[in-house]
Amino acid sequence: MTAIAHFIATTCYLGAAALAAAPFARPIRAPLRGVLAVLALGVVAHGVGLIELARAVGQAPVTGLGPALSCAAIVLAAMLLVVELIAREVSLTLVAAPLAALLTVAANMAGLVTQADPPGGRGAWFVAHIALSLAGLAAMATAAAAGTMYLVQRRELRSRRFGPLFRLFPPLQTLDRVNHAAVIAGWIGLTSGILMGLAYSVSFHQSDMPQVIWALGAWAGVTALALGRVVRGWEARRAAVAANAAFAAVILLWIAMRMFASQPGKFL
Repeated sequence: MTAIAHFIATTCYLGAAALAAAPFARPIRAPLRGVLAVLALGVVAHGVGLIELARAVGQAPVTGLGPALSCAAIVLAAMLLVVELIAREVSLTLVAAPLAALLTVAANMAGLVTQADPPGGRGAWFVAHIALSLAGLAAMATAAAAGTMYLVQRRELRSRRFGPLFRLFPPLQTLDRVNHAAVIAGWIGLTSGILMGLAYSVSFHQSDMPQVIWALGAWAGVTALALGRVVRGWEARRAAVAANAAFAAVILLWIAMRMFASQPGKFL
């Protein structure tokens, strides 16, 4: 059941991206309701799969590489759904939905095998730390997706090529607002998650140096973005480039730290 639900979710995420790309095939608007419905179906199917996995193992499926990747995928897809429901725009689906599908496939390939949660209150604390951190990372991915689309749209305008991309993507101001809001949300999520993780490590004397290095690196990246946008007043293009660079650095650091993790089966 869990594997089937993940397959359905992956299919829906890719299907939503395909529907959002309809203007590339012919000069029409992307079907807003269709994209949102297929994306919502994917999130529901994904949620059912994770609930079934939780029932099977008797704990929240957030520990272990496969389950953590799956949770990251559904958080990203759910955040995408909320953003596009509010904005009434589906262009972000072109970038974020395939990323959610890729994470879901990677979760299946890694194996949906959980590790034992700490008992009682420790377990709840630990799950909250992971959930908040994943939400922060999903917001960072959303900021990077909006930044990528901003740069592409800006290039279209400067070159005066008003093709399918120009018709499909929202205005530059909208993409900049999404990038700004996602950066702030990412900073709040990661800061909260890391503070809970720090308190957990101090209280229960548990820590893993690669995890600590990666967490601090991710937090430094999103903090630099937030300070640049809020304090320094970065203009939209600089913020878009920085969001993509920061997210890429977080992914590369994660890959590097996994090579040195004391428990490689865990998600850093």
